Amino acid sequence: MKKIFNLSLLIFSASFLLISCKRENIAPQSDVSQTVLNQIAAQGFSTDNVKKVNNGYLVEGDIILTNDNLTHSSSSPNLLIANEEQYRTTNLVKNLPRTITVSVTNLPTVYSNATDAAIARYNALPGTTLHFQRVASNGNINIVGFNQGPSGGYITLGSSGFPTSSGNPYNEIQLNTNAQAYGTNPDQGYVTSVIQHEMGHCIGFRHTDYMNRAFSCGGRHQNEGSAGVGAILIPGTPSKPDAGSFMLSCSDGSDRTFNANDKIAMAYLY
Repeated sequence: MKKIFNLSLLIFSASFLLISCKRENIAPQSDVSQTVLNQIAAQGFSTDNVKKVNNGYLVEGDIILTNDNLTHSSSSPNLLIANEEQYRTTNLVKNLPRTITVSVTNLPTVYSNATDAAIARYNALPGTTLHFQRVASNGNINIVGFNQGPSGGYITLGSSGFPTSSGNPYNEIQLNTNAQAYGTNPDQGYVTSVIQHEMGHCIGFRHTDYMNRAFSCGGRHQNEGSAGVGAILIPGTPSKPDAGSFMLSCSDGSDRTFNANDKIAMAYLY
C-alpha cells in the first residue's frame, strides 16, 4: 500500500495497495532486460516502471513477480480477459481444503492485532475451503517490517506477491513501520484492511480495477496491462467498476473489508 503526499506535506489524498520491497533492493528499470519485460507483458502486466527487487520484479507499482511467476503458464480452460471485475492470477493455492499459517515477526502490537483481525475476516467467510491460522513463528505467510520514508510523493505501506506454480501462497508480507506510513498511533482497522488486501495477493487476487487504476487512484486513465494469461475473470462478479472491493488499487484510508462481490469471488475460488 502507498500513501500519497501532496507537496511533501502530510496531506493524505489516496492510498495505493502496493507490493514492494526495501528501497536498497530497488534498481532502475535499465537493469531489467528486454527478455524479462517480454515475460512480464506475456503474463498480462504493465511493463511501465518495472524495478528489479531482491526476490523478483516490482510491477504495476505494487506487485512482486518472481521468476516462477514469469515462467509459469496457466493450464486453465477459461482464460477470460478482465476489465474491472474481481479477477485472479494464473496461480492459486492448491491442495484444498487447506489451512494457511500466518506469523508476525518483530512488529508492534497493533500490527499483530491487525493480523489476527484480518485472519478472522477470512475465516468468517461462509463455505470456503481455505482458512488461516495464526502461529508464533515460521508461518506459511510471515509478516515482517521495513522502515522507509516518503519518496517521490508516496510512501509505501505494505507489500506481498502471488502464489507459486506449485500451489503455495506467497510467503511474505512487508509492512512499513515508518511513522509517516500509519502515523504514530496506527488505526488497527486501517492496518487490518492493508493486511487483508496483501493476503488477497498472496492467495492469487489481482486488483479489481486492473484495467484502469484511475478508478480508485484518481488521475489519468492507467491500464495495468493487456491481460495475456495473467488476469482471469472470476465468474459471477460485475463487469463494471466495483467501488467497495477490498482489492482496489487505491484505498481512501478507511477500514475496507469484503463486499458482496468479493465474497462471491472468494467462494468461487476457494
